[in-house]
Amino acid sequence: MTGQEQDVPGASRGPDPVLLGASVAGVLAVVAWGVLARGSLARFGESGLAWTIDTFGWFFVVGADAFLVLAVVLALSRFGRIRLGADDETPEFSTLAWTAMMFSAGMGIGLVFFAVAEPIQHYASPPPGSGLEPQTGAAGSAAMRYTLFHWTLHPWGIYAIAALALAYSTFRRGRDNRISAAFHPLLGARADGAAGRAVDLLAVFATVFGTATSLGLGALQVAAGLDLVAGVADTRALELVVIGALTLAFVASAFSGLHRGVKWLSTINVGLAVLLMLFVFVLGPTVYTLEVLPAAVGDYLSNLVVMSTRTGAFTDPAWLGAWTIFYWAWWISWAPFVGTFIARISRGRTVRQFLTGVLLVPSGASAVWFAIMGGTALRTQATGTRDLVADVTAGTEQALFGLLDALPLAAVTSVLAMVLIALYFVTSADSASLVLGSLTSRGALRPHRLLVVLWGVLVGAVAAALLLAGGLDALQQATILVALPFLVVLLGLAVALLRDLSRDPAVRPQAGGGRRYGLAAAVRAARSYEEEAPPVTRYLRRRPR
Repeated sequence: MTGQEQDVPGASRGPDPVLLGASVAGVLAVVAWGVLARGSLARFGESGLAWTIDTFGWFFVVGADAFLVLAVVLALSRFGRIRLGADDETPEFSTLAWTAMMFSAGMGIGLVFFAVAEPIQHYASPPPGSGLEPQTGAAGSAAMRYTLFHWTLHPWGIYAIAALALAYSTFRRGRDNRISAAFHPLLGARADGAAGRAVDLLAVFATVFGTATSLGLGALQVAAGLDLVAGVADTRALELVVIGALTLAFVASAFSGLHRGVKWLSTINVGLAVLLMLFVFVLGPTVYTLEVLPAAVGDYLSNLVVMSTRTGAFTDPAWLGAWTIFYWAWWISWAPFVGTFIARISRGRTVRQFLTGVLLVPSGASAVWFAIMGGTALRTQATGTRDLVADVTAGTEQALFGLLDALPLAAVTSVLAMVLIALYFVTSADSASLVLGSLTSRGALRPHRLLVVLWGVLVGAVAAALLLAGGLDALQQATILVALPFLVVLLGLAVALLRDLSRDPAVRPQAGGGRRYGLAAAVRAARSYEEEAPPVTRYLRRRPR
């Protein structure tokens, strides 16, 4: 345990038996349902998804917009100078390590899975109501526009607010490292009771199913790669074997701890992703992808308001549910996991540094990634070099390998892609399990490793059960259904954050403005500041030098 962790209450607490028992029982019930009654689970998911999209599709749209707007406003406001910790603290991790861990936890497998698949699908079937002819230049522009819309500012706006609320509550106010603890400004002492446990239980379920979706996608893509490279038939059994093998790899990583396992694997992930991207950039249509990047970013930004406010009222609700609402729900379900993890690695940064880094760095990297991978895919399809539309039709997970097969050294780069996906699988499971262990251990920053391993195995089991129940469709259905109640929790978290920030002594004007104080007034002002100062700051003031 580091010295900094000793300053935070609850840094090494044991499990909460009530919360742990309820959450494990709920997850095991879903696993049993998926294994023993696959058809029933599939039918429930289909009907629940239709009801959620028809009734609450607008709610996901408005909620995602609200988080992005709030993140931008806070970054530009007077709250930006508040530090996430004591006033004189410095960041715990270097900027490079911080960015790598944040990026790997927040996107990971999804970036690899949809890098080619999403632009090609929009290119072949433009968004309804656009009036665009498939596989034309205009369709390509719309494809890149919507891909960036789904993968840049909005998801990171959701993550930013969740992570900021948790980091501020834990490191500035000295509360436990629990999502429910950040609700103290709204719930008071009830945040430590049954109401707080209910919040944490919803966070556990959202994290489990959101992460299971990503792990299921990774298993689908690794199995497709093995089929292409090694000739191993892509079957459901192979996908389950892949999940089992990668879960074992995660267990080894989990026992190495945060500073070793997650940190180094995340850095390796970023290096491999950059290597693959540079290979495609150099050997693909280099000039074309250089043209795609500014054109796609400009098109995205100029249409941001229209895309951000589109609901099922004037477009096809089915398309919206399959794409935008699914993505918003996916990011929301990942928010407790990614938010808690980013908060955990962001101690010592100011609010402005934090929000600027979380919003812009991953969004910019994603834009470059999709411009190169997606732009190359569009050019490959348009020139007839490879029929990527046929690859996507055969299976979304095959799109990336279809593109790599159209370039030199396909066998080598396909293996590299599978290694990248596998490492993203491990780091996602590692990070999510660490967060789940913390949530069920009263906010412990270093939960017991056996508990972390238990959650990793359970997440893998949920991914396997959902694949058995319906593959990709079941993964998407579970994500949207579990995200709906947690969206309400996130909105409450944002309100609690605003109330907390407004009370911070660093931004509250001192009584009396610039007038001179008498001795009694000065003593009263000093006592008032001492009472309002963040608990971590008060502790450090009193700590012997």
